[in-house]
Amino acid sequence: MKKKFAIEVDCANCAQKMEDAVCKIEGVTAATVSFIQQKMIVEAPDGTDFDALMKEVVRTCKRVEPDCVINL
Repeated sequence: MKKKFAIEVDCANCAQKMEDAVCKIEGVTAATVSFIQQKMIVEAPDGTDFDALMKEVVRTCKRVEPDCVINL
């Protein structure tokens, strides 16, 4: 299952750090964060509780870049 989210991130380096951190979350099979397009794509196995997963994604991204915004 793949879902796209609009984000607000200030620099390409921060976007890369967020992508690396999200890819390490248990249950995430792949993640892409695009600074240019201001979007995040998160992939997880079918049947995943995406609400719970995205809470962890937001928490992780805030640790990496406190000013980021992920529109769920």
